[in-house]
Formats: sequence, C-alpha cells, structure tokens
Amino acid sequence: MGAVRVINDDGHFYGEIASAGTKLVVVDFTATWCGLCDIIAPVFEQLSVKYSNAVFLKVDIDKCVATAAMQGVNGVPTFLFYRNKKKLGLYHESDPAGLESKIQQFYGNGESEDSESPVSGHMDLSTFITKTQCECLNESDEHNFLQCLSTDEGYLESDCDEQLILCIAFSQVVKVHSLKIKAPNDKGPKTIKLYINQPRTIDFDMADSNTSVQDLTLSAKDIEEGNPIPLRYVKFQNVQNLQIFVKDNQSGSETTRIDHLAIIGSPISTTNMGEFKKVVNREGESH
Repeated sequence: MGAVRVINDDGHFYGEIASAGTKLVVVDFTATWCGLCDIIAPVFEQLSVKYSNAVFLKVDIDKCVATAAMQGVNGVPTFLFYRNKKKLGLYHESDPAGLESKIQQFYGNGESEDSESPVSGHMDLSTFITKTQCECLNESDEHNFLQCLSTDEGYLESDCDEQLILCIAFSQVVKVHSLKIKAPNDKGPKTIKLYINQPRTIDFDMADSNTSVQDLTLSAKDIEEGNPIPLRYVKFQNVQNLQIFVKDNQSGSETTRIDHLAIIGSPISTTNMGEFKKVVNREGESH
C-alpha cells in the first residue's frame, strides 16, 4: 500500500532493488542533519501512497556509505529512480512539485509496474519516449500517432494510403530489443523497414530506397496477439531515435491501423549491481 521502506544497510538496499523487478523504485538519499531532507520527508511519504505501484526507499547516507558512494550521491536530498536494476535518472531538489513530476516521468501509466516485462531483462521504453519530438507522416487527423503509444482508447490510422513513417525520439540513449505491435489482422502493418539515429524524419522516397538497419515481415497472428517481435539486437545498441516505415498492410486495405506500439529494451545508463554486490560482500567479510 505504498509505504516508505527504510534501508538499514548496504545489503538491504541491493535486495530491495533486485526484488522490485519491473516496478519503479524511488530512493530518497537523506541524512539526519539535513534540514531540507526533513522538509521533503512527509511529501515523500504522501507520494508513496499516491503512486502505490512504485517502491519507495529511504537511505541514510551515513549508515549506508557504500551505497551512497556506488550510486554517486554527493549531496542530500538526492532522489534516484530505478527499474529492472537499472538507474533511470535523478533529482537533486527538495521541491515537492518537481519531485512528483520526475516520478510521473518514469512511473508511466502505472499498469506495467505490477506485471512482468514481456522480454526478460528488458522493459517497455515508453517512459523514455519524448512525445513532443515524435512525428508521423501520413497520419489521419482523427487517429494520430500519439494515440497508439498508450493503452488508452484510440489508435493510429494512415490517411491517404496504406503507408506510414513513425519517428520515435528517446530522452536518452537506449538499446532496443524488440517491438510489440497490436493491430487488426486485416489493416495492421505487414512489411516494415527500421532506421535509427537519422538527423531528421526521412521521407517516403528515402524510406523506400535507402538501406535499412532491418526489414521485417509481420504475420497477422503477431499483430493480432501483440507478440514481441525480436530485432537484430546487436544492430540496436545505441539508439537515439527509431524510424519505422510501414510499407503495406496485411490485406492491401486503403489505410493501415496500429492500436498499440511498444518498444522493448533497456536504457544505456545503468547501475552496475554486480560491482555493487562485490562492495557489499567485502564489507561483510571478517578482518
């Protein structure tokens, strides 16, 4: 029910981060001598109730010296955010509105945090998509690109023919492992070409003629069930933007429809839990 968990030692911190799995973890690094920490503490408690699908931890930097050092904490209060044992970002201020805004950035819609990732070791990268920098060519006015990036009602549909170009920008560099495309088995995408790190949105002539990073032919079953579609992972290790050219659809319909698009992968910025565990083990050794 969203209570703040107090971390008593370095091993406790590692255990909580590991057991949280796909849930967002929000960590308040604090100290008893810090006045600003005392001011923000009740706000942090309230946020833990409001965002109950996340795990909220409080770490005293004087009790957990190795943890603070390994996570690069050099002042308090500092708030760090994790998912799947990967560090997502940080917040240094004691402003309640700013802290909640940062939580919302990584929290997403609150649905995926209680469910297992569709691909082990990876996550839905929706919280890393910068929607204001995304673009779609040939989208209809009524059913635009942003509607397919959430699980809410709505879908993306092409306008004057079956082709689409989707440009997805990320807030930080990511690795992309697979795509999940949920769509009707008649109007859903069939042939797609993938491009990465383009300086601008490519046009249809370029998309059709240029050499892509990978071409995919989707089956009606894949899109109807929304199954993860693995990519050539080694080719998608350093992705700042992803462009998807939908060349045609399953039945040759006039328009193409995508109900939901999810990008599965990992952020590049991670916390090395293996190294951290070595530090904890060394501290526990007898001398």
